[in-house]
Amino acid sequence: MLVKTTPGWFLPENEATPEIIFWNRRDFSKRVAAGTLLGTTGISLGKKLCVSTGYAAEGPLSNLFPAPTNDLYVLDRPLTPERLVTTYNNFFEFGSHKNVWKSAMRLPLQPWQLRLDGLVEKPITLSADELIQKMGLEERLLRHRCVEAWSIAVPWTGFPLKSLVDMARPLSGAKYLKMTGFDLPDIAPGQRQTWLPWPYVEGLTINEAVNEMSMLVVGAYGKPLPHQNGAPLRLIVPWKYGFKSIKSIQQFTFTDERPVNFWQEIASKEYGFWANVNPQIPHPRWSQSTEKMLGSNERVPTQLYNGYGEFVAHLYADLKNESLYM
Repeated sequence: MLVKTTPGWFLPENEATPEIIFWNRRDFSKRVAAGTLLGTTGISLGKKLCVSTGYAAEGPLSNLFPAPTNDLYVLDRPLTPERLVTTYNNFFEFGSHKNVWKSAMRLPLQPWQLRLDGLVEKPITLSADELIQKMGLEERLLRHRCVEAWSIAVPWTGFPLKSLVDMARPLSGAKYLKMTGFDLPDIAPGQRQTWLPWPYVEGLTINEAVNEMSMLVVGAYGKPLPHQNGAPLRLIVPWKYGFKSIKSIQQFTFTDERPVNFWQEIASKEYGFWANVNPQIPHPRWSQSTEKMLGSNERVPTQLYNGYGEFVAHLYADLKNESLYM
């Protein structure tokens, strides 16, 4: 008898895919059939699978890896296999499915210009390489909790977001940091879906941005960051749901107005500004009380602030009237 075994990392697509994408899948399929989108078909996971490693091993940043590990951040679970983290991705710029790693390799990483502007003493433009070489890199072993109720544990390499804030020298009126991703519809097929508000935007309060947990990531597993995981520079805020951790950032804008993030603009009743992890507050379409660990058949209880409350809970002590957990 042929027995079909469901992988431990598998999630039913109608549970995992945000509703706005789910209902527009027919339109997406028509575009694929018409040949108007770049190919996004990947291959199945296998032992000999090769994935992008971001910058070339002999590139200008190769001497920065591996970075020393910051022992302050410890895990309560095994690291997720690198093969899964680099091939099971949400990166909506390249498609609404999880198998976008191959398509994401088309993203050109050199040169990659960054802009620091808004309410700052003086706007700054520099390359990602320049920024990364100015910062002291470290590795942190961190949990990552997707709003879709699956999770991973990854050795990220990067530097505190506070270091970038200090470099930008924001004015006293700056209350928020708005981050904006790239806008390259010729390269990224998902950005040809005109019903979505490209480019991807995310935001934090300044207090969140300078918190020690907020991290700009440039590598994973002791190597430069792969394209599909947000190269060359992405945000990691591990006490929040994963959609807050914007990938492939190109602009940091300091502002006195709260940014409306990408998913908030699409479905404000499901995705808010704060998006702090809370097992007691369900998503409108599924429970958040447990999570599926990628690469395992095990579901584990979700922790408030994804287990990082000791670092971040004080940020929200006086925000009683805010929707902190969506």
